[in-house]
Amino acid sequence: MIDLGRIFDIEGESLAFERQLDLSQVSQWGQRPFQSPVKVTGSVENRAGIVTLRCEASFVLTTICDRCLTQSDRPTVYRFEHVLARELNDEDNDDFIVVKDGLLDLDQLVTSDILLELPIKALCREDCKGLCPICGANLNETTCGCGKQSIDPRLQVLQDLLNNQN
Repeated sequence: MIDLGRIFDIEGESLAFERQLDLSQVSQWGQRPFQSPVKVTGSVENRAGIVTLRCEASFVLTTICDRCLTQSDRPTVYRFEHVLARELNDEDNDDFIVVKDGLLDLDQLVTSDILLELPIKALCREDCKGLCPICGANLNETTCGCGKQSIDPRLQVLQDLLNNQN
């Protein structure tokens, strides 16, 4: 928890922070992608009565590729910015983070931000070719000799139609 009471009360006041988050127990894609601590740095500033939180989270994202099943470790940096308020007149406003009593649970906020930014699908690289559906060879590393012409038996009738037209 960070006490922001002084930041809210004094215009021009700021507070810098640096911390490490242990997200090793977080599960995503059936994996544990945070093998090392997440480094979080940032600041909270009151400028003209508007309190803004800016932070940067840097970590190594460890994933198993959804296409080729190889492990990849990718250095990742996410930047976040939030406007903070003590209270809101309109409770349905998602543009502000409400900080009741001036206490902000920074760890929870940053963890939520990181999890929302993670990709839906874990890939080792954007152009991953995946595995051969016949022999299972990693097509990023080799070209297999499997008959690429093999057709799903359910679609064989369509292939026969195409062959008869020629």
